[in-house]
Amino acid sequence: MDELVTGDAVVLGLRPARLPSRALAIAIDLAVLLTVFVLLSVGLAVATATLDEAAVAAIAVATFLLVLVGGPVAVETLTHGRSLGKLACGLRVVRDDGGPIRFRHALVRGAMGMVEILGTFGVVGCIASLVSARGRRLGDVFAGTLVVRERVPAGRSLAVPPPPPWLVGRFAQLDLSGVPDGLWLAVRQYLTRMNQLDVTVRGSMAQQLSLDLAARTGVPVPQGVPAAAYLAAVVNERQQRDVRRVVAAAGRTGEVPGIRPVPVGRDVSGGRPVEAGRTDSSRTSAFSPTLDSTQDSTRSAPEGPPPTGFAPPA
Repeated sequence: MDELVTGDAVVLGLRPARLPSRALAIAIDLAVLLTVFVLLSVGLAVATATLDEAAVAAIAVATFLLVLVGGPVAVETLTHGRSLGKLACGLRVVRDDGGPIRFRHALVRGAMGMVEILGTFGVVGCIASLVSARGRRLGDVFAGTLVVRERVPAGRSLAVPPPPPWLVGRFAQLDLSGVPDGLWLAVRQYLTRMNQLDVTVRGSMAQQLSLDLAARTGVPVPQGVPAAAYLAAVVNERQQRDVRRVVAAAGRTGEVPGIRPVPVGRDVSGGRPVEAGRTDSSRTSAFSPTLDSTQDSTRSAPEGPPPTGFAPPA
């Protein structure tokens, strides 16, 4: 696995960038910086034509350091690791833990880049990137950073596998309010990628995550339930609660997201009028709720606003 994994076993889904894409991004950045440096040097040469040679040399050195060293540092600091070349290639500089870089990270990378890229024409940077398992150059090693790919194929996202049928609804009374979002993310990422892990690593990670989840809920893992199945069942229970919460909120407002209520007295299929409160059994869909046979059919409808056609949440 070459995805970026944090200390909480959270796979961030960002792959480390390799030498070809990094070299292209650096070439774009250098082309822009050299263009700015040449234009600025010409302007300063015209403006300082009356100065002596020592002053002109000092201004030239200051311009070189300001543009070719200070420019990348400022850009990476302000854009949180996205220079023009990295933006064009879909790359970004992040910390080792996946967080955004700060000024000190950009400063170390810029200072080391002056030596390994400008001083050696990129030879040292290429060798270091090829030797490193994650494609890091010396500036990344000293700064504690990593260049990753931001653009990943949309098809790489995987759904959480469903739990075994005999575990569905078993954790309906479990208190999930104390589980932090980071742990939920770790469990979801593990479930979507557990088939890609080694059997030993997969078992140990599932055991550790299940123990952490049980500690947050205050209820131990039931005996005889595999750790991975327990995680899938608890995640499924949380998803079901989220769905019920959305439906309940939609029921209070009278609208369900993505569904248009049908006005009373109008049949949307043929346009013919129907009586209010009457159900046409010939047009019942497989997704429509069926009436309980024990329901009292003689009960009259309560007075008040007309029904919306949606059953209130349980």
